[in-house]
Amino acid sequence: MKLENLSKNKKLALSIAFDAIGMLTIFDIIWAPASGYLMSKMYKGTRGKVAGVVSFIEEIIPGLDIIPTFTIMWVLTYVFQKAEETIEV
Repeated sequence: MKLENLSKNKKLALSIAFDAIGMLTIFDIIWAPASGYLMSKMYKGTRGKVAGVVSFIEEIIPGLDIIPTFTIMWVLTYVFQKAEETIEV
């Protein structure tokens, strides 16, 4: 299963679940790299890679676990995304 090919509703559900895991886990040293990897696989291209790094940093620094990074990325991708315009010739 490729995470980048999931529907936006499934990505939202996974984002909420991953954020909950990040908030609950006390093993940040294990979850931080997993979080970065999962984020980079859920979203394509440069945005996914940057989000993966941000997710890793957010999870590795104590006290920042309350930030819902996956859900924020979902909102940025699907709510604030500009619609691509097609030009007909």
